[in-house]
Amino acid sequence: MSTASVVATAAPAVPTPRGSRSAEAAHPAVGAATGLLDAYTEGARFLATPTRTLLADGPAREVPHGESPLAQRVTETLAAARRDGQSNPVVIGAVPFDQSAPAALAVPEFVQGGPPLANDPLIALPADLPAATEWDVHPVPSPEVYGAGVAAVVERMWRGEFSKVVLARTLELTADAPLDLPVMLQRLARRDPSGYTFALPTGPSSNLIGASPELLVSRRGNKVVANPLAGSTPRSEDLAEDVRRAAALLASAKDLHEHAVVVDAVHGALAPYCTTLDVPAKPTLIRTATMWHLSTTVTGTLPEGSAASALELASALHPTPAVCGTPTLTARQVIAETEPFDRGFFTGMIGWGNADGDGEWVVTIRCAEARERTLRLYAGAGVVAASEPESETAETAAKFRTFLHAVGAE
Repeated sequence: MSTASVVATAAPAVPTPRGSRSAEAAHPAVGAATGLLDAYTEGARFLATPTRTLLADGPAREVPHGESPLAQRVTETLAAARRDGQSNPVVIGAVPFDQSAPAALAVPEFVQGGPPLANDPLIALPADLPAATEWDVHPVPSPEVYGAGVAAVVERMWRGEFSKVVLARTLELTADAPLDLPVMLQRLARRDPSGYTFALPTGPSSNLIGASPELLVSRRGNKVVANPLAGSTPRSEDLAEDVRRAAALLASAKDLHEHAVVVDAVHGALAPYCTTLDVPAKPTLIRTATMWHLSTTVTGTLPEGSAASALELASALHPTPAVCGTPTLTARQVIAETEPFDRGFFTGMIGWGNADGDGEWVVTIRCAEARERTLRLYAGAGVVAASEPESETAETAAKFRTFLHAVGAE
């Protein structure tokens, strides 16, 4: 990798003058984004969003763990990097579901930036097939135990204890050879190039890798965007059935209610920060390679001179009912009592931010924790009073397909 400072093309990691647009933005170079994807090696920091592609390797200044708010510690780390000569420092990394746990955030000394993967014609080329691998697959908990947990939670809801909780399960995959993270990343990125694809170190010999469809919040200047997703259904390879499932999701009273709860929470969390906030009355649909989701794009305006960074806004939103439940404190307790594992970075957030407060933070779903020869895949489903154990178990199975395809373990 070049040891130049931040290299920026269509959507730079550093701020540009308001309203300016480079020639490369109008005519992005073929291979500018996929070249960064191809250059990824295990242990580097890779993040692709609908606005940019970022790759960082080499020396990095870690954001320290501490009792002060995470956004404050990030701001202080970025300021220290500027004082030491970095003109446009950028923080990149992951925040766990439990915000009191240590984050994996760093300010790399060198960052390469490029246009979105979806704007690079070479992204249409197929990814290499994964090497033939024998996988030992162990579900935690088993589908039967997960379904029983859903049933128990639904019973408590009918007693009026809470209104929604998101329950997750995992698949633990063990390979007969070391993991090939670059190939996995290629397959994730090329299957859903318009989403949020990432590979980020989270500890010694540990990486978080995935392709999330859900933007938690972004800030560019005083413009704020959130895109909550809640209410899902698996896609079908049959076109007619796929369309029928999409239409049924858009008309589902259960899913529309689940979605409305999340949108209301996003509105409530962002309202204190914004002078204007636009919340569409009805959701639309978005699709990934494996799922349909109900989607609402919430847009807002910060007051001039606002010091609220993208990460501060993300921290105020997290966790939304889309990944936790409602009321939040009760849902977190139910999750702790029901899920036989620590979520770690799953349903936390990943993203980037700069010293001016701009950035993008994404809900960490459709992901796996990778370590040497093992992968832990995560998938969750929103459980409400109308939920059925079989349907929620099937939904989590469909969500696993994103990553199972990437490793050739379908």
